Amino acid sequence: MKPPAASDGMVVYDGVSKFFPVRARPGREDSAELMVALDRINASVRKGELITLLGPSGCGKTTLLRLTAGLIVADEGRITIAGTPVTGPRKDACMVFQNFGLLPWRTVMGNVEFPLEIDGMGAAERRDRARDFIELVGLGAFAEHFPHELSGGMQQRVGIARALMRKPILIFMDEPFGALDAQTREQLQEDFLAIWSRTGATVVFVTHSIDEALILSDRIFVFETAPGRIRTVVESQVAAERLGGDVRAHPDFGKCRAELREMLRSEP
Repeated sequence: MKPPAASDGMVVYDGVSKFFPVRARPGREDSAELMVALDRINASVRKGELITLLGPSGCGKTTLLRLTAGLIVADEGRITIAGTPVTGPRKDACMVFQNFGLLPWRTVMGNVEFPLEIDGMGAAERRDRARDFIELVGLGAFAEHFPHELSGGMQQRVGIARALMRKPILIFMDEPFGALDAQTREQLQEDFLAIWSRTGATVVFVTHSIDEALILSDRIFVFETAPGRIRTVVESQVAAERLGGDVRAHPDFGKCRAELREMLRSEP
């Protein structure tokens, strides 16, 4: 496959591979074997789209996300964001994790304004911006509450608001709704889509859930394991129903789910 050109997308993966040592003999650290976590990934993510990385545990989804966020370094190939090679974390890209990662001694307001406090923004300005994003995620009445006073879904909303504070061009999401109950997860999926539609940000979202991938995505990057590769990229047939519609009621939803399930079960 010809590597994608930098002009093709917001994020471009060009022959990206990542290896991890898995075993070394006592006293022979130089003999450690290498596991291929990702093998020559070539793909691009378009500006403003929401893509999901779908696949079983151990297929390299989170590794690719962390590489894109600049948290770890590729062993081969390169990743560019808006044409610039990734060499480390960027202030215009943010990460939302599965664990909420809130500071327990800070209120909702204190947690959300924290990134801009680190940046040195004045208190009044950052509080005004934090207030806007707290309202955006539906927590205006809870700005002075502490994390332990919030439900899991509310805590994840705080995490999303905090991630948006620098008005990022890219949002990385690593199973952000995975620890929530089914009803809360479904509600947050819908709410996040509404929030995302107002930001213009590009989103790379990791999930194990076929339904979640279909509900959220413009496109789905389907992974295979051993070694981690993108098996295929699936254009969503139900994306038009995401905002203001009911994706699950779309006549193609069940068909797409069955096709993805079979794809993940079968060997290439």
